[in-house]
Amino acid sequence: MRLEVLGSAGTYPTADRPASGYLIGDGETRVLCDAGFGTFSELMRRMDPDRLDAVVLSHRHPDHCVDFLALHHALSYGPYQRRGLPVFCAPGVESRLAEFLGAGEGHPFFDVFDFHEVGETNHVEVGSIDMRFAVTSHRVPTIATRFAAGARSLAYSADTGPGGGYPELGKGADAMLCEASIEGPRDEHHFVHHLTAAEAGTIARDAGVGMLILTHLPPSLDEERSRADAARAFGGEVAVASPGDVYEI
Repeated sequence: MRLEVLGSAGTYPTADRPASGYLIGDGETRVLCDAGFGTFSELMRRMDPDRLDAVVLSHRHPDHCVDFLALHHALSYGPYQRRGLPVFCAPGVESRLAEFLGAGEGHPFFDVFDFHEVGETNHVEVGSIDMRFAVTSHRVPTIATRFAAGARSLAYSADTGPGGGYPELGKGADAMLCEASIEGPRDEHHFVHHLTAAEAGTIARDAGVGMLILTHLPPSLDEERSRADAARAFGGEVAVASPGDVYEI
């Protein structure tokens, strides 16, 4: 299984780092997971969008879903003929995107995409990729996803604070793609629905994963400090996701 990083910036993008977006595949099936600011252009560098087999949208915050609107426009009004593309998402995502587009009855939005709200009880298969979900600890309904192809697996946190269902979902995964939005130790001023890098490392250690990849670092953070904090807690290999990175899992 392969993870291709389209973007990894938390909260907002920079000139060379789009927000959260990942392409996950195994040579047979390709899934777009999240579509934050700037990620659609990165997707187009790699493939025509009508070749996607499914989309996962973790939640309705724009740094995770706003470029889904670009995907909609390409499939609705561009040269691509894809219809009924499966979209697996947290509650509230479909209605928020449809509202932004002004998509009423008969709008192409509902022809191009086939939405499915998912949570911790759902287990779906798209082609050769198996997906299970968990509800995370975040301000709005948010899903973490475990992707598996054959014997290999990747657990993606989306946005989460300590707690929620992500730690259990990630147990035994070959790789963990985990948010690390907070630099240094947690204090009373930090947002409770994001993780420090050390907390991400602890979750990965306790889950017994093979590799930890940090993501969703806001551009203002010190990347090397976050990597070091996570590595001390994890006790194993830690990487920081950057656009263009490819991980063979």
